[in-house]
Amino acid sequence: MNRRQVLALGGSALAVLAASGLMAPPALASPKAAKAKLAELVGGKKAEKGRVAIILPPMTNDGKRVRIKVAVDSPMTEQDYVKSLHILAERNTVPEVASYHFGPLSGKAEMITRIRVAKSQTISAAAEMSDGSVYMAKVRCKVARGAGGCG
Repeated sequence: MNRRQVLALGGSALAVLAASGLMAPPALASPKAAKAKLAELVGGKKAEKGRVAIILPPMTNDGKRVRIKVAVDSPMTEQDYVKSLHILAERNTVPEVASYHFGPLSGKAEMITRIRVAKSQTISAAAEMSDGSVYMAKVRCKVARGAGGCG
């Protein structure tokens, strides 16, 4: 068997796999999946609005690297501090983008990073406080060209 025959056979095998759905791209998560993941992360506690601010562009041309800043209004004392901060993107293949852990000595409960956003969707941030309460914010991000190459 020569090289051309091997390449033709390999191409045919890939075409069969693609047509059968065995090579289908991973399915995107749903808002329901993101909500379930958040409940898992915070132990089923109900999240209240407030104390969390998300800053990200309302529209971006490239979903591969979207700058996001999340800050939580907390005095960061021994009695009142942010324990965890969770970032979720409801339409990414995996809704949990990142989790950060803080303590009273952290100074500020704030983070800045870049995230991948698969397509236009809602980005959520949930802060779990030292007293067990959970605060949350949501922001809509429109993506012209998502992380997968499509909007």
